[in-house]
Amino acid sequence: MFGVNYVKASPTTYVMHYKRGKVMREGAGLSFFYFGPSSTLVMVSLASRDLPFAFSEQSNDFQALTVQGQLTFRVVQPTRLAALLDHAVDSNGRYRGDDPDSLAERLTAVTQVHIRAVVGQLPLRGALRAGDTLVDQVLGTLQKSDVVQGLGVEVMGLSISSLAPAPEMARALEAEARESLQRQSDEAIYARRRAAVEQERVIKETELNTEIAVEEKKRTIRETQMAADVSVEQQRGALIDRRVENERKDADSRAYALEATLKPVKDVDWRTLLAVGGGGNDPRMMIALAFRELAENAQKIGSLNVTPDLLQALLAPGGKKP
Repeated sequence: MFGVNYVKASPTTYVMHYKRGKVMREGAGLSFFYFGPSSTLVMVSLASRDLPFAFSEQSNDFQALTVQGQLTFRVVQPTRLAALLDHAVDSNGRYRGDDPDSLAERLTAVTQVHIRAVVGQLPLRGALRAGDTLVDQVLGTLQKSDVVQGLGVEVMGLSISSLAPAPEMARALEAEARESLQRQSDEAIYARRRAAVEQERVIKETELNTEIAVEEKKRTIRETQMAADVSVEQQRGALIDRRVENERKDADSRAYALEATLKPVKDVDWRTLLAVGGGGNDPRMMIALAFRELAENAQKIGSLNVTPDLLQALLAPGGKKP
């Protein structure tokens, strides 16, 4: 009304009120009346904003790589940014020009330059695996960038959501990775088979070693038994030798005793011994001795008659006739 307007800014909006080329008031979240024909309002958003980006870069082995991500930033020096880019608004709070949109373009360009500097030094495989490294390096360089600080902006965060090669290269890498995984699977199967064969060999060796140990123990037992048998036989042989020696000594002793007994009568006639022994009282003994004498002197005897009565008398008990 009559050119007097009212403005009420949010806490995340920095407002500068210019009048006749001088800043009359400035600050975040201000509310005031102003005279429109002679006043200019500048509003700079202090809220953090997310800036998505996607661009194609080239690795050092000349392979295309698409990088997608998001940059988070906020304005920390609104007066500096307002001095570089026009943030003047009309009475309805709309920006008069396109400069506020160019801030995102400048930040995107700076981000792309720093990402290109990192990706261009890596081969395609290394770049595809360098997501975390890429974020750390680019975020650090952006936070220290003179361009970013000159705009009065603070970079709060950077995230890389996708690192993708060209479709034909992606298919080639997928095929190679698939073959590599297949080889690893085959190697795992072969390793498992080798392990099973090795385990079987160990089991067989263990069984054979057990059998060898058992046979060795049996042989030791047999040798011990044989040694015991040999010892017993040796002791038995010694016993037999001792027994034979004892019997020989006993026989020698008896022979010596008999020889000593017979020595006095060695030269005595057997007839005398027979008579002394009592054999002369037996008629049959006497007749037998007579027949012996007759046999010894058979050449001197012409003929000899033996009657049945004589034989019967000789055969009868006591030499008597029946």
